[in-house]
Amino acid sequence: MLAGVIDALGDRTALGAHAAPMACLDAAVALLGALLREDTLGRERADELLVADALVTYAFEAAATSASDLDEFAAMVMTRLAGLSSGEADGPDA
Repeated sequence: MLAGVIDALGDRTALGAHAAPMACLDAAVALLGALLREDTLGRERADELLVADALVTYAFEAAATSASDLDEFAAMVMTRLAGLSSGEADGPDA
């Protein structure tokens, strides 16, 4: 799974720790968006879903130690993830 997380983060791995919450979230949204654009989503894509789940978890873990307002971050995360179902997710690579 670590390889999948690193692959999903791409160039974001070079960002500093201060950018970790958004870097992880952006990578998760990009990965989930790509998966949702697939015609079918079978068991063979389960690893990618687990990577996206891990990235969202890492985003929250990083935000818990660095974000000044975790409630605001959580609301923004939920808005971004909900936007995926309607194709309205905003942000890099979404």
